[in-house]
Amino acid sequence: MGVAFYRGADACVLVFDVNVAKTFENLHSWREEFLVQAGPRDPETFPFIVLGNKIDLESSRVVSQKRAQTWCQSKGNIPYFETSAKEAINVEQAFQTIAKNAMKEEEEYVAHFPSVLRQGVAESHHHSHLQSSVDLAGITDAIQLDKSEPSQSGCSC
Repeated sequence: MGVAFYRGADACVLVFDVNVAKTFENLHSWREEFLVQAGPRDPETFPFIVLGNKIDLESSRVVSQKRAQTWCQSKGNIPYFETSAKEAINVEQAFQTIAKNAMKEEEEYVAHFPSVLRQGVAESHHHSHLQSSVDLAGITDAIQLDKSEPSQSGCSC
């Protein structure tokens, strides 16, 4: 996938099938591809989560929970959940965790750079830009629309 797909991501969910070893072996390259394409401001603290899916098919399992947890620990203690999308096992808990981690990461960024954010919201360097500020749960987000570019219909991602 291209840069546009990853751009602006607040978190990354890596999912492998516990019954197919190749999917687990691909985790490293998927994570690296994401980091290269998304270019997060701090790759070391960017919120990832790993889901070992299809645990409802236990009889055909080839990737142990221990092996997956060891891999996650080696990558900076990435949270790991064993899930079954089919049986709705641990899916909600996993997504609550990644959402909390993404919010925490954003709050920490805002706390470290409040003057930069205030400046970006308050100042307009070009007359062709429209800026507004949205406050969501205490997080200020500066939005800039460049009116010098022709508008497109459909998704711009």
